[in-house]
Amino acid sequence: MAMKEEIAKRIEELRRQIHRHDYLYYVQASPEISDQQYDRLFSELKTLEKEHPELITPESPTQRVAGEPSEGFAPLRHTIPMLSIDNTYNAEELRAFDTRVKKLAGHGEYDYVVELKIDGLAVSLRYENGRLITGATRGDGETGDNVTANIKTIRQIPLTLRDTSEVPEVLEVRGEVYMPIASFTSLNQQKANKEQPLFANPRNAAAGSLKLLDPSITAKRKLAFFAYATGQVSEEFAQTHWEMLEKLRSFGLPVNPHIEKASNIDAVIEICGKWDQKRKDLPYQIDGMVIKINQFALRDKLGFTGRAPRWCISYKFAAEQAITKVESIEVNVGKSGTVTPVANLLPVQLAGTTVKRASLHNFEELARLDVRAGDTVVIEKAGEIIPQVIEVKKELRAAHSQPYQVPEKCPVCGSVLVKDPQGVYVRCVDTHCLGTLKERIMYFAGRDQMDIRGVGPSLIESLVDSGLVNTFADIYNLKKDDILTLERMADKSAANIITAIEGSKKQPLARFITALGIRHIGSQSAQILADEFDSLEAIMQADVEKLQAVEGIGPIVAQSVYDYFRSDTNLKVINELLAAGVEAKHSSTKISSELDGKTFVVTGTLEHFSRSDIEQMIKDHGAKVSSSVSKNTDYLLAGKEAGSKLDKATELGVPVISEQDFIKMLGDKKKVNDDTKKPGQKGLFE
Repeated sequence: MAMKEEIAKRIEELRRQIHRHDYLYYVQASPEISDQQYDRLFSELKTLEKEHPELITPESPTQRVAGEPSEGFAPLRHTIPMLSIDNTYNAEELRAFDTRVKKLAGHGEYDYVVELKIDGLAVSLRYENGRLITGATRGDGETGDNVTANIKTIRQIPLTLRDTSEVPEVLEVRGEVYMPIASFTSLNQQKANKEQPLFANPRNAAAGSLKLLDPSITAKRKLAFFAYATGQVSEEFAQTHWEMLEKLRSFGLPVNPHIEKASNIDAVIEICGKWDQKRKDLPYQIDGMVIKINQFALRDKLGFTGRAPRWCISYKFAAEQAITKVESIEVNVGKSGTVTPVANLLPVQLAGTTVKRASLHNFEELARLDVRAGDTVVIEKAGEIIPQVIEVKKELRAAHSQPYQVPEKCPVCGSVLVKDPQGVYVRCVDTHCLGTLKERIMYFAGRDQMDIRGVGPSLIESLVDSGLVNTFADIYNLKKDDILTLERMADKSAANIITAIEGSKKQPLARFITALGIRHIGSQSAQILADEFDSLEAIMQADVEKLQAVEGIGPIVAQSVYDYFRSDTNLKVINELLAAGVEAKHSSTKISSELDGKTFVVTGTLEHFSRSDIEQMIKDHGAKVSSSVSKNTDYLLAGKEAGSKLDKATELGVPVISEQDFIKMLGDKKKVNDDTKKPGQKGLFE
């Protein structure tokens, strides 16, 4: 009995520590321990709970991700409705709002609280006795979906509130679930690698991720959360909105750090204008500001209209758009045969870049918009990242304009195109299509796959058109004389290409698997497979059941991998690659160093490394790589033309280091030599 009590105490202590470190890391952005130390605590807790399942509780950190996918979402009625907010779009409308407030308030004094309007999904969290009970979407304002299992996967949301006597017995917290820009970019890159439809913007990605039936997938989407209001509370604990936000912070809930007080409407307008300019520096999307009366007593007096509070209004930023013309519509053939339409545009400036092309996503989207060659169109960057056509100015369309006709045959090989049975994509299924071959070769040789320097689009075009390369393996059978037969190819360039091809033979297994272009497999899935099976042979021999049993590899991916390695054509090419000297060996050794647990941000143009190379080296030495600078950043590694991240680091006092500083930090000169040695060149210390 004494032993059982000791185990129960240890479990409670581990939970307490983990909850505290989650708060420090995800809410305060000031961790006290390294990821490795955190993982050890978490691993010990999981082990003890596995050995003593009777001691598992719903609020344990191990229960964030549910074990099984749900079959659907039950409706959950909000105790207090989640109303919408009226919008304004300029300073005059804000002043008109203030005039209405003054009229209704009489002679009462008041001030405002101005918040960033996070572009995400509104949710309501219900805590009882400090424990998270349910999480629901806004829905129609009266009733939302019960998404508690997915809400629990969001690390910023505490499963238990911090120990304080002021937490009401019942506390409903209203806030916004959102997807950081870095998570959005990474997710869309993964979807692009698997040739799946991309999310148009971070808001859609957040909404889609929160409505997934499998919480384990939601957990990988790296959603985040900010609290900004309360719903039902069993006892009032604040007299003003500002005081309420401070209390929520003290309870362990994340509250946006950029919320400001404003003494009058002029100050409100100044704050809105400031953030209209600064919003691009944020690591998440905002689409405006929310202005709220601070005093709760005055809010009660002002009341509501039929659909929105009179004490609150949003100021919406104008989306950055541009008007241009569609010069033509072309179709591209992807590496797995996907045929997608692209609008070639009259070049136009948008969000700081020159936009010449815009994705039309698929032929159903093209038809919905009815985009035609010669049309005048409005474009914007989805999530300020992806250029897309959002509107066609049909009143400016030429009378002779004709709708775009979806091609029936592949534009490269002429084969009949096939539509996915349960999707929107159209594909060329001819395995000998030169369009897919060129794309597959280009992907295979790419920087993040086999990294064959010098083998770019124009050379691949020539190699395929000349018949020198028909498979991946043909690349490794090329001789210098073969390359010299191509147009505009000099002796030195040909020699460098052969050296680069030779040097690419030692890429690790994960990169090799990625390079094969297996459908639904990107770099992350390839790394999971390499870590799990440890060899190419083991992956090739695994059956669907064994593949699907790997955490992070679902049934669709497992079937795709299994099918790929059951193709005689694919096996023949792989055997030829291995015979040509491609090693494809797994290496998972991590170097112990003083970098362990540190967080780096890399920016600017580097001299000795590619971005992916240096980020991998950082990870190999036990450190983390982040995409944005914060007070949690240990070092900014800055190359030439570092830009806004350098300004941010200077503002926050984050140490800024050069490539040479980083190399000195590594200390292991042999390792640096190996990692910086390019084909035909010496390492930095040679």
